[in-house]
Amino acid sequence: MKRGKVGILLSGRGSNFLAIHKNSIKKESNFEISVVISNKKNARGLLKAKELNIPSYYVSKKGKTKQEYEREIINILKKHSVELVCLAGYMRLLGEEFINEFKNKIMNIHPSLLPSFKGLDAQRQAIEYGVKISGCTVHFVDNGLDSGPIIIQKAIEVKEGDDEEALSNRILKEEHKIYSKAIKLFFDNKLEIKGRRVIIK
Repeated sequence: MKRGKVGILLSGRGSNFLAIHKNSIKKESNFEISVVISNKKNARGLLKAKELNIPSYYVSKKGKTKQEYEREIINILKKHSVELVCLAGYMRLLGEEFINEFKNKIMNIHPSLLPSFKGLDAQRQAIEYGVKISGCTVHFVDNGLDSGPIIIQKAIEVKEGDDEEALSNRILKEEHKIYSKAIKLFFDNKLEIKGRRVIIK
């Protein structure tokens, strides 16, 4: 079975990357991670990728325009024949050229039920707002902030005694499940975008 090629962009510990990797090496998996790229030289996720012998790159933005920086990343992704780009804690907004280069082929995971609580500290936003239900969302990336078409969502109850850490930990467990599920659906050709809706065929 031909496996689809995934490129991972990350900036931090890479827990979602490691969950995707764990699922990618299962016998029945229809995808594999072909490259990991980070904008942080000492990101834990990048170091883990090196330990796992996955081609790994640190790309610095220093002295480059956004376009030059992203063109360098695009070239690496193409060199490794990447078919789907997955953001796994990548703390930079992608530019228009990058998004157009991989149109409808970039996924992100966000720790809220979008469109609620976009941006940073989504779990803290949810607690401060007083919602009873939060969760996580896998979505395609467009030119907005956490605004692309939604693929999968998972609801998580916000418990009375929750602080940001407790809620984050419960959400993260579900993130690790649904991200790989969305990637599998992509490579099974079961995702169709109609306007803002993603139809699972």
